[in-house]
Amino acid sequence: MTITAQAPSFGQAAAGYAANRPSCPPCPPVLLPAAEELAGGSSKGARVADAGAGTGLATALLHARGAHVIAVEPGPAMASPLRLRLPDVPPVPGDGNRLPPASGSADLLTCARAWHGSEPRTSVPEAVRVLRPGGTLALRRNDPDSTVPRTAGQDARPRRFFGAGTEEPDPMARFRGLPPELGFVHRQMSWTRNVPLDTPLANLAGCLLREVFPDGTVEERYAVSLAVAPLTPHCDRTPARPARPARTGCRGCRGCRG
Repeated sequence: MTITAQAPSFGQAAAGYAANRPSCPPCPPVLLPAAEELAGGSSKGARVADAGAGTGLATALLHARGAHVIAVEPGPAMASPLRLRLPDVPPVPGDGNRLPPASGSADLLTCARAWHGSEPRTSVPEAVRVLRPGGTLALRRNDPDSTVPRTAGQDARPRRFFGAGTEEPDPMARFRGLPPELGFVHRQMSWTRNVPLDTPLANLAGCLLREVFPDGTVEERYAVSLAVAPLTPHCDRTPARPARPARTGCRGCRGCRG
């Protein structure tokens, strides 16, 4: 089975991803009802394949709504937190380019940010193969709201620093290459969460740095400064004491009496 090259890099960040990455909007439940409304069906009792399940953030919400979920995840490190979170939903190795479910076996196929790591010429036919006739492909992205000035500035500064581009993020850009014959319907929703300051900082660093350094390593370059004093055997190693300034008008000094 083909596994995308990005899977290991995400695996190296699995612990931080599980701890800091924002989930799908959990309360109030925004995303899944909207997806159900657009798809014209319910998640309860549905056979769902969650491709690129990661640590199980969305898989847990689907499971809680009564769906029979298959978690498709290529990275073993990312799948470990998923097993702890959802012991009843064992992850299955695979990705969007090569889905393990049988043809026509899924009512709903979901995929989040992992979709941009797949090849649409392969992943779209795979999605059509896995879904039953009348099934639904639901793609999602959970990005910081760039309409908030603080968020826009927060995203732009490190991007300028790391040379990742200064253009305003466009969450819909990832979906523009989708085949129009599938008839995608788009909707954007806003939600909030309150977390400690360290959480968004860690999430920002993890997401941005993984884009700039996809293999998970950084080449650091240092400049070593050296100071060497080669002393000769006869060199007086005692630092010379600075001469004391001459005193004028001294009456008690022996040198001034002469």
